[in-house]
Amino acid sequence: MFSLQRLLGKEDKFFDLLEASAQQAQASVQALIQFTKSASQPGTLDAFIQSRRKDKRITAEISEALCTTFITALEREDIEALSNALYKIPKTVEKIGERMLIAPQHLRADDFSKHAPLMQEATETVVAMIKGLRRGLNLEQVKDQNDLLQRVEGEADKLILELYKDLYSGKHDPLKVIILKDLYELLEKVVDRCRDAGNVISQIVMKNS
Repeated sequence: MFSLQRLLGKEDKFFDLLEASAQQAQASVQALIQFTKSASQPGTLDAFIQSRRKDKRITAEISEALCTTFITALEREDIEALSNALYKIPKTVEKIGERMLIAPQHLRADDFSKHAPLMQEATETVVAMIKGLRRGLNLEQVKDQNDLLQRVEGEADKLILELYKDLYSGKHDPLKVIILKDLYELLEKVVDRCRDAGNVISQIVMKNS
């Protein structure tokens, strides 16, 4: 049984901050899903910017805490790697929102409907894994959750190949093909970022189990 709390002494700050960062990643994806439902109508990036800024503050606070808190058994690099992996999720999501606002007239809500459940499942799994660190996770449980993230990432890979096939069919306006290809790759990257965070968590557990 692995317990991050045991390794960090009785300091709850790291649990709170990592959990808050994972929740901001999840919130940014939820905001993106709502944003894509009205993709053809110009909106604002307020929700994305707010989530990314909150997560940036959390990441900075983790870095500061690592400099001022004595940590035993768990390497500082592990906490830092997990913090950085989590921050990349809302950062990527914000990029998607920015690109969508450039040419909303070429977008439709159903262009992104297949990505939503994959991103949602991926971020939910990451949040569950982070929360599990506070309770203490065994290696088998972490492996199952990480396997789930790998499966979701595999489904995202298959999806983008299907979408490429449609884009390259010749039935779409060339400009729309360029726009959607860029967005599809960024959407896939959101799932990739979640997988990366899951891999970091899995490595931490394996090193300390």
